Amino acid sequence: MLVTFSTKSHGNVIMFGDVAHSLITMMGFGTDVPGAIKAEDVACALANLEKKLTQIVQQQPEKIVPEIDNKDENETEIQIGLAVRAVPLIELLKAAISAKSYVMWE
Repeated sequence: MLVTFSTKSHGNVIMFGDVAHSLITMMGFGTDVPGAIKAEDVACALANLEKKLTQIVQQQPEKIVPEIDNKDENETEIQIGLAVRAVPLIELLKAAISAKSYVMWE
């Protein structure tokens, strides 16, 4: 399942459902899809999200996971953390704050 975040002042951000639900929860909202944040609540949602992401980054350092590939057994891949995946949503929230606009997801 894909979740699309939107606001008037920024392009849409599309995420996989599990990642989107985690980020919505971190913002302090239920994971119901569709959902929305009122314009006056977006700044609080952003602060909540950034606080939770900071806590996660401090608790879980970046992990290197061996890549399953028959071509070269020595290759490794870096697992992309939630903080990195959240960057487009954070930018969308900041744009919504600047424009004093709501944020929706569906």
